[in-house]
Amino acid sequence: MIDKRHPLYMEDLRRVLAVKGVERLRGKSVLVTGATGLLGVHLIDALMALGEVTVIAVGRNRERAAGRLGEHLSSPLFRFVEQDVQRAFPEDITADYIIPLASNTHPLAYSQYPAETMLINLKGAEHALELARRCGATVLYTSTVEVYGNARGDDMFTEDYTGQLNLSTSRACYSESKRSCEALCQSYAAEYGVKVRIARLSRVFGPTMLMSDTKASSQFIRKALDGEDIVLKSEGNQFFSYTYATDAVAAMLHIMFNGEDGTAYNIASDSCNVHLRDFAGLCAELCGRDVVFDLPSESERKGYSVAVNAILDTTRLRTSGFSPSYTMRDAVARTIHILKND
Repeated sequence: MIDKRHPLYMEDLRRVLAVKGVERLRGKSVLVTGATGLLGVHLIDALMALGEVTVIAVGRNRERAAGRLGEHLSSPLFRFVEQDVQRAFPEDITADYIIPLASNTHPLAYSQYPAETMLINLKGAEHALELARRCGATVLYTSTVEVYGNARGDDMFTEDYTGQLNLSTSRACYSESKRSCEALCQSYAAEYGVKVRIARLSRVFGPTMLMSDTKASSQFIRKALDGEDIVLKSEGNQFFSYTYATDAVAAMLHIMFNGEDGTAYNIASDSCNVHLRDFAGLCAELCGRDVVFDLPSESERKGYSVAVNAILDTTRLRTSGFSPSYTMRDAVARTIHILKND
């Protein structure tokens, strides 16, 4: 479990709060769904560290919230709402900013719960946008690299690439619902004037990860924490963009305050574009172990991405004035040190 008083984590929160425009949150309210997830916890910890901002955290499980966000429960600036995002928000809830993060975001969920995965994304986006329409809030919608599907050769994904996706598999539940959610955001902006900005996240990792997460990066880190060999479910030739959670949250807030309405921004760190085998090798090196190869089960394989090259072009984000802070080695080492509490 993460020690949120760890000096490195506290430093991470300060980096998030150094984003230009964050001071505008004072006296405002922010509603965050998916509050107990990797990004939700990191974002809420930063907002609570800022102070003078009311945080409305939405999650399906109060017990999990107590374990992940318990230190905030007694604060008058914090409110936890136990609710499935597939239901509309109560009339007494209002906010100045809405950041919908609730989603199934790991392969096993795509394999076992594809219908639920789609509905959480679609209904969650609808209800966030309806709330924004009712109270005049700004929405920062968190999308994903998965909306691009397969790469065009060795090209990087720019925000104007419309994607190549395979609809003949249940794995499309995540990517296609996210694409639809982006379209819904643009529709609410056009028809109702809702202010929306879109953050397309690369693969994110960091110390607020859930230990139950089945993503490869989370499994690598968990093995490193346990001092075990790193298990790779393929030859590791996949070439992906990654982002440390602190850089991801900072970029999200940067887009919310400095981005343009109706515009999508890729979030990635150019220094964290690595092959999967190199990610595994770095985790193994940091824990003094080896990389071993193991073929996935049929159930696991159904949830895996078929992408072998998914690199995000970050020109638009960099041009807007944002630069990430951490290299891949720094990010992985920080994650392990914070979770080990050493």
